[in-house]
Amino acid sequence: MTTPARSTHILEAIRPEDYLIENASEVLTPALAIYTEILDQNIAVTLDLVGSADRWRPHVKTAKLSYVMRRLVDRGVMNFKCSTTLELRVACEAGAADVVLAYPAVGANARRARALADEFPSVKVSALVENSEQIEGWSESRVGLFIDINPGMDRTGIEQDRADEIAHLARAIEDAGIAFRGLHYYDGHLAKLDLAERERVAHAGYDRLIDIARAVEGIGIKVPEVITAGTPAMPCSLSYPRLAAGAFIHRLSPGTIVYSDCTSLSQLPKEWGYRPAAVVVSTVVSQPAKGRITCDAGHKTVSADSGVPTCAVIGRPELLPARPSEEHLPVEILEDQDGPKIGEQLYLVPMHICPTVNNFDYAMIVEGNRVAAVECVTARGREAPL
Repeated sequence: MTTPARSTHILEAIRPEDYLIENASEVLTPALAIYTEILDQNIAVTLDLVGSADRWRPHVKTAKLSYVMRRLVDRGVMNFKCSTTLELRVACEAGAADVVLAYPAVGANARRARALADEFPSVKVSALVENSEQIEGWSESRVGLFIDINPGMDRTGIEQDRADEIAHLARAIEDAGIAFRGLHYYDGHLAKLDLAERERVAHAGYDRLIDIARAVEGIGIKVPEVITAGTPAMPCSLSYPRLAAGAFIHRLSPGTIVYSDCTSLSQLPKEWGYRPAAVVVSTVVSQPAKGRITCDAGHKTVSADSGVPTCAVIGRPELLPARPSEEHLPVEILEDQDGPKIGEQLYLVPMHICPTVNNFDYAMIVEGNRVAAVECVTARGREAPL
């Protein structure tokens, strides 16, 4: 969990005037605001770091909006990851050329993914498997398969020390007449480590990943692609040259960086220049006690999954968000001053932007401090169950 002091420090370089919205008093709050100039800058920073648009496979669990996915496509980013069939459909509709459903889809979920692959025949759709039984669910379909490798996160995948078994699984995929698309390796559990230790542990894992790729190639099967790195492990993948030098194409899959949040800003080198592109506009609704105010951004607005504080306030380091309830966010005033008045608006940077975006049906698109449009959060939630 990011500490209050750390979150305040992370926002020190943020210019509050870049986020103020003209006529904000007309906005129904709480509201999600996405700033296109900052969004475009974050995309440009990422493309510069990874070297080419083809090497970035962002996870759209963060972007959520078709508007943002199309903006990525317009800049040459054509490869995506997703976790739900709704995200898969929206990415296909937004112009993606290649989408990996990076979630263990079985039963009706797998059948829906197959149907979407048929609905969008120009899109290369892939899924994940970790054992031979799962392969059967994808036979006679357009869906290709990545082998999901467990790097020590113990969430999904086949353990990384079972290289021979992984190679035989790749053979089983090809024997079933299904396209083997490569290896998927999500090392998100490294987020809790400082960057130096994160890099050391990640590189040791990548050594094993290279050995796995060699084991697959050793039985005569080409490894087309290797996917690593969400946002926390992105610096580690970029500093490991053997991934870029492999016979396969290596793609990184950070998604949070398109918007950035307090947590990702604390995990990445400050000099990279990422800034929050999505914030929550909230209104002070109460002053229940001395040294405390309350605004309308409870955990149904700003996700609380990363703990307390759930967010930081742009330009107000003396304000410390406390534990929220569903629709209320109490805020402590750390310095001896009156603090914001009832009716004043606060601009909040979440600790975790991905589930926060998923709390909203609509987002304001802000250009030059003015609301230029209101866009639907297209991939929010899930498809109808039947």
